[in-house]
Formats: sequence, C-alpha cells, structure tokens
Amino acid sequence: MKNDVAVLCELADVSRSGYYRWLLHADEPDRDYADYLKIKTVFDRGKGVYGWRSVKMRLPEMNHKKIQRLMRTYGLVTRVRRRNPYKAVMKKRLEHRIFPNKLQRAFRQTTPRTVFCTDITYIPFQGQFVYLSVIKDIASSEVVAWNATPGLEMELVVDTIRHLPPDACANAMIHSDQGFHYTHPGYIELVRDRKMVQSMSGKGSCIDNAPIESFFGHLKDELDYRSCASFEELLLRIAEYVRYYNCERKQWTRQKMTPVEYKEYLLAKGGLRV
Repeated sequence: MKNDVAVLCELADVSRSGYYRWLLHADEPDRDYADYLKIKTVFDRGKGVYGWRSVKMRLPEMNHKKIQRLMRTYGLVTRVRRRNPYKAVMKKRLEHRIFPNKLQRAFRQTTPRTVFCTDITYIPFQGQFVYLSVIKDIASSEVVAWNATPGLEMELVVDTIRHLPPDACANAMIHSDQGFHYTHPGYIELVRDRKMVQSMSGKGSCIDNAPIESFFGHLKDELDYRSCASFEELLLRIAEYVRYYNCERKQWTRQKMTPVEYKEYLLAKGGLRV
C-alpha cells in the first residue's frame, strides 16, 4: 500500500505529506461553504453581473479577499456586458486627446505665420493670480494673440485662438504642451475649424516649447505688474508690453530687429504669408 501511495503521488505530482494532510481533513465539511452560499445568493440576485465589489457592498461583514477567493474557487464569473460600439465611438470623440510632437524643436522657421507656439503662465496679482495665454509666431518671434483672465476656464485659450488674425490660420501648425486646455475637445474642434494642425510637447518637457517660455521669462522680468491697482490696469500694461515687445524690443538672434521688422524681412526674402 505504501508503495502504491508513493507511485500515485508521483503521478499526481504531489508530496506524500501533502496527500496525508488532505486525507486527514477529507471528511471535514468545507468551512467556507456557508459563506459561499451567501455570496452565491447575492451573485444570483444580481443576475450574474455583480463583481466582487458589488458583492462586498451587499455583504459588508465579509472580507473582500475572501469574496474574491471564493468567487474564483466556485467559478462565479461576472458576465461582461457587450460593448455598445456607438457609445464607444462617441466617448472616444469627446475625450481629451494627445497629439504627436510634429514641431520636434524646429525653432529656426523662416516663413512667418506658418508655425505658432502657445502656452499659459500666471502673473501674481493682489495675493492671487492672473492667467495669461499667448500665441507666438516662431519664425518672427511676434506675439500674434493673447488673453488674460482671473481664472483658468476654457475661455482663456478659446478667446486667444479667436484673436488670431484670419490669415494666420489655414494650414498653420500650433504647438503647445499637453495641458488640460489644449487636449480639451472644445479646443481641438476650434483648432480644426480654423484648419490648423496641432502639435504637442513631450510630457514634462518644457524645452519642447522653448520660444514661448522665453517670452514669458522676458515679460516677468520687464513688466511692472506689481504696482497695478486693478485688473484693468494690468491688462493695459500687458497690452503695452506686447506692443513694445513686437515693435520696439530688438532681438540679437533676429539680426537685431524687432519681431515685426524681422517678419517683414523674412517676407521680403520670399516668405509666403502676409
């Protein structure tokens, strides 16, 4: 008999001690069976669609790990509802989307109004923040549109796009980070309606949008925003700084020209945009 057990254990790939331990308790009732019946009752009441979380909510006194183990042991498999293809398409259409980096740090553009970069920065103001959204022409370094608001609602970037000159849109690229505003379905649709192409920086890679970061750095260094007594005064100072930046502030890397002068210079050399 002992040899027969050894052969059987070897065939079953179990240890002899394990076999004898099972044999010792073989006639004992399943201590978890009563709990299984409780779970089965709840599972059947849910018509097979209850997972372990739904069962746990209806059996709060039972440990969730035990529920998971018994459902696996007794084959209580949740029936997965068939996916509605129409809802799936609509959900995909309405969710936030990320676009590839088409710009790839190609900051040496030579045709104005073909590649833009955009971002949002904050300006400390009376113990709070004012948020500034800017769109900049990468070729000329000209700020072509901006908007400032006390909050971060979608209108901040939507109105900035709407301030773009009409001739600056069709087939142009607009590059941004992967922030909430730029992946929002409303923003994506507006960019598409303007026949523009979206490009996005890699996640956490601010150098991919270096031109706009450079502008924000100069603005915060040179704009006297701390002495503004009202939001309206701050808007006037931002508008004046943008005019100064575009029309008076010469840039070493733009052949010592202002952005507007450099734009005209590039156009004279054969740029296609006006």
